[in-house]
Amino acid sequence: MEFLIQQTLTYAVPLLIVALAGVCAERSGIVNLALEGIMIFGAFVGVLFIKIMQDTDTFEREQAQGLMLLTMLVCAAAGAVFSLLLSYAAINLRANQTIGGTALNMLAPGFVLFATNVLVNQNVLTMSEGDAASWFMLKRSTFGFSKTEELNFFENTFLVKNYLTTYICIGLFIVLSVIMYKTRFGLRLRACGENPQAADSVGINVLKMRYAGTTISGALAGIGGFVFALTTANCSSTGDVAGFGFLALAVMIFGNWNPWSIAVTAFIFGLFKCVAAAYSTIDINGDGVYALAEIGLSTNFYRMLPYVITLIVLAFTSKSSRAPKASGVPYDKSLR
Repeated sequence: MEFLIQQTLTYAVPLLIVALAGVCAERSGIVNLALEGIMIFGAFVGVLFIKIMQDTDTFEREQAQGLMLLTMLVCAAAGAVFSLLLSYAAINLRANQTIGGTALNMLAPGFVLFATNVLVNQNVLTMSEGDAASWFMLKRSTFGFSKTEELNFFENTFLVKNYLTTYICIGLFIVLSVIMYKTRFGLRLRACGENPQAADSVGINVLKMRYAGTTISGALAGIGGFVFALTTANCSSTGDVAGFGFLALAVMIFGNWNPWSIAVTAFIFGLFKCVAAAYSTIDINGDGVYALAEIGLSTNFYRMLPYVITLIVLAFTSKSSRAPKASGVPYDKSLR
C-alpha cells in the first residue's frame, strides 16, 4: 500500500500542476493546447541546467535539494517565456488558438531533439553524474533516521523515497487556487474569461490579464515538465513526456475547470498511471501476492488503460462540462 500511494503521488502531481496551468490560461480566455510542448521544453531546460551545474561543480550532492529548487525556478521562467509565443499569436495577432497551441506542440520536441543532438551528440539528455534517486530523492538520512530505525506508516509513505517537488507542487496548487478564487487578481482573471467586454468596461485591461494568465500557465507547465522528468524519467529529456500534457487537459475538462475537482481527478488518473507502470510489483495487502500480475493480462492492456479511461470519461462528461464562456475567443474592444 505504501508503494502504491507513493507511485500514485509521483504520477498525479505533474498532472495536477499542469491541469492547473490549463485552468489559469482558460480562465483568462486563452485555450492553452501547448501544455504538452511547454512540458517538453521545461523538462529539457531542467535537465540541461542540472547537467551544467554538475559539470561546473557549482553544487555538491549534499546541496542537491537547493539545486532542485533553483532548477524549478529556471524551468518556470523557461515555460513562461515559451508560452509568450502563444500569447503573442493569440492576443496580439488574434490567431486561432488551437492551431497556435498545436504548432508549439510540434515545435518543442523538434527543437529539443535538435538541441540535444548538438549538445551531446545523442537523442537523450541526462545528468552528468549519478541519477535522480541518488541526488534528489528524500532518504532516511535526510530526516536523521538510522538505517535500522523502525518507521511508521506515515514516515514510510510520505517522507522517505519521495521527492520534495511533490510537496512543493501540492503547496503551489493550493496557493494558486486560493489566489484565483479569493483575491482581486483572481476575480479579474476569471472575468476576462467569462465576459471580457464587461471587464473592460470597469477598467480591467483584458489583454494584460490574458498575458498574465497564459504566462502563469506556461510557468506551471514548465515546472510540471521538470517534475515529470525528475520523478518518472530519471532526470532525462527525450523530447517526450508520455502525453502528460494532453492527459492534463483531460483532467482539467473532467474537473470542470475547478481546482478542487481537478485535484481529485488528477489523483484518480495518477492511480491508473501507477497501475499501468507498476502492476507487476503492486502488493496491495502486503501479503506477498501480486494479484494484477497473476491475472495474466497483457502488459499492453495496462499500458493503454489510462488513455482508454480518459476517452471513456471525456465521452460521458464533456457535455456537462462548462468552459469559460469567452475561452478561445479573441478579444475585440470594438464589440463592447
